[in-house]
Amino acid sequence: MKSYGIITLGSVIFALAFDWFFEPNQIGMGGLTGLAQVINVLLPWASVGILVAVLNVPLFLLGWKLIGRHLLVSSLFSMLVSSLAIDGIALLYKFPGMDTMLACLVGGAMMGAGVGLVFSQGSTTGGTDVVARLLKLKFPWLPMGKLVLIPDFVVLALVAVVFGSVKAALYGLVALFVSTVVIDKMLYGLDESKVAYIISDSWRKTADAILARDRGVTILSAAGAYTGDEKHVLLVAFKQREIVEIKRIVHETDPRAFLIVCNAHDVLGEGFGEYKKEDL
Repeated sequence: MKSYGIITLGSVIFALAFDWFFEPNQIGMGGLTGLAQVINVLLPWASVGILVAVLNVPLFLLGWKLIGRHLLVSSLFSMLVSSLAIDGIALLYKFPGMDTMLACLVGGAMMGAGVGLVFSQGSTTGGTDVVARLLKLKFPWLPMGKLVLIPDFVVLALVAVVFGSVKAALYGLVALFVSTVVIDKMLYGLDESKVAYIISDSWRKTADAILARDRGVTILSAAGAYTGDEKHVLLVAFKQREIVEIKRIVHETDPRAFLIVCNAHDVLGEGFGEYKKEDL
């Protein structure tokens, strides 16, 4: 229930971003929502929400065997919620236009937040998000935000042709870039971890001080390239919020220690995350 609640929230945010920022400012969107915009221009009697639902049918049939039942069912739910919300919000209130670039930036960020929430639950909003999830099977090392760009570029080119304006597609491209950054940040950057390499002559004292804070330490054997002296390098993985404490400990135990702190993603193991086959 919690997972579907988050999917519902993300789907409504996605729909609100479309009705508030994209539709009233004639900003082209990628994905099937953008394709629905194109058809809506040609067939004004066909609502965007209904078109999105209809266009999703062949994609869901395509992805059923490749992705699995759970993902497709949750994606179908997300698609239905977002489609109904797009039409429902449009019926309740017509948002006025605003500065186009502002609409691109804020709308793109809001849409990225909505899609990111849906992705975080192992689901999609349908459309080209399903295509991106299928591409993820082929290219598992690529982040979801970048994979979403591939099919969306094609739709934006079509938007430029039908709208008769390159500006609509270019503004859509800006919004798409912002949304992919937000998606990747939500999926991979909200719980960012760090890795510290500590080179110290007082390595034992430093290691004991870090262990006393319930944080694991790995001791690596090394040697100085210039002196040839044997060294011990401490490898420590920790959460972003612990960085001040780690720096303080190193400084107090050995003010001359050499400390290197790097960003780390997908840290798995005790005290961090667990491997899940369906992870993005």
